[in-house]
Amino acid sequence: MAERVLSQRELNRATLARQLLLKRARLPAVSALERVAGLQSQLAATAYVGLWTRLEGFRPAALDRALLGGKATRGLLMRRTVHTASTGDFARFGAALSGELPGWVTAEMAEAATRVAGPLRKFCSVPRTREEVLEWLEREHGVVNENTNGIWYAVRIQARIAHAPESSRWRAPVHGPRFVAFGGEEVDPDAARAELVRRYLAAFGPATRAEITRWSGLNTGRFAHLLDGLRTLRDDRGRTLLDLQRAPLPAADTPAPVRFLPKFDNVLIDRERILPQEYLKLVVRKNADVQPTFTVDGYVAGVWRTEKGRVVTEPFAPLPREARRELEEERSRLEAWLR
Repeated sequence: MAERVLSQRELNRATLARQLLLKRARLPAVSALERVAGLQSQLAATAYVGLWTRLEGFRPAALDRALLGGKATRGLLMRRTVHTASTGDFARFGAALSGELPGWVTAEMAEAATRVAGPLRKFCSVPRTREEVLEWLEREHGVVNENTNGIWYAVRIQARIAHAPESSRWRAPVHGPRFVAFGGEEVDPDAARAELVRRYLAAFGPATRAEITRWSGLNTGRFAHLLDGLRTLRDDRGRTLLDLQRAPLPAADTPAPVRFLPKFDNVLIDRERILPQEYLKLVVRKNADVQPTFTVDGYVAGVWRTEKGRVVTEPFAPLPREARRELEEERSRLEAWLR
C-alpha cells in the first residue's frame, strides 16, 4: 500500500487541530496541558494566554488552582526551556530528558550539579530564590557561578528544581521568583522517552525524526529504537513522516479561525508549518525572542502587544475585509479577558 503524501497545508491543519487551535475545546486546564504536551512559559502569564486561546471559557483561576494544588508544574523541560505541564507529564518528560544538558553547560558544571543534587533538593524543600541557591552552593559546596547561566541551569536540571507554584500564577511578579524541589514520582527513563515521542506526535505530528529532536532536545539516537508501530507517511517535499496510527489529519480546506498566540507559543517550534519564511525575522528576534503573534487562515499574519490595557495588532501585510473583521472580534475578546 502506497504511503499517503501530505501537502504543507494539510500538515498545517494537522498541527492546528492537535494544538486545539482549529476549535476551542471544552477541557479542564490540566487535561488541555496534557493534550498539547505542555505550554512553553518563560513568563508565567504566557501559559494562561495559551490556554485562553485553546479552551472555551478558560479562566486564570483554573490554572492557579492546578498549580497551587500540585496538579500542574512549571519548570525546565523540552529544549531546557521553561514549560507549564501537568505534574504527571513533568515527571515523565523530565525522566525522558534526564542527562540532556544545554550546550553551554560544561562537563565541570554538570559534574558539580550531579554532586550537589541531593543536598540541593533538601535545601529547596521550601521555596528559594535564585540568589539564595547560588549563595548556598558557593558557601556549602564551593560551586561558584561565574556570571553565566550554566551552573544555574545545570543544578535545576540535575536536582529537578521547579518554579514554586506561587511564582507561576497569573499576574505573579516577574522579579524575584522562587524555586522548589519537584516531588513527583520516579519514572523509568526509556519508558518515559517512548511516551514523550508519542505525546509529541499526538500534539504536533506528523513529524520527521529531526522535528522530534528539535522539539524535545533529545538526540535522535536516544529514541530511534522506540519508533516501532508508528505510521509512516510522506510530505510533498519527499520527507518521511512519523505519526500515531489513528491521529487526526484534517483536510487542507478545513477552516482555521483567527487565533492570538502568546510569546514563545509552542506551535511556533515547527515554524515552517505555521510561520511564513518571509515573516521569520519579524517574529523571532534577537536571542530567539519569539513575539506574541496572531494567525489568519492558520498562518502567522502579524504580532500583537498590550498598551495601557489595550490589545494592539500589527499585521505584516494588508488583510482581506473578512479577516480584518474576524481579527477585530478576537482582539476585543482577548482585551476583555485580560482586564
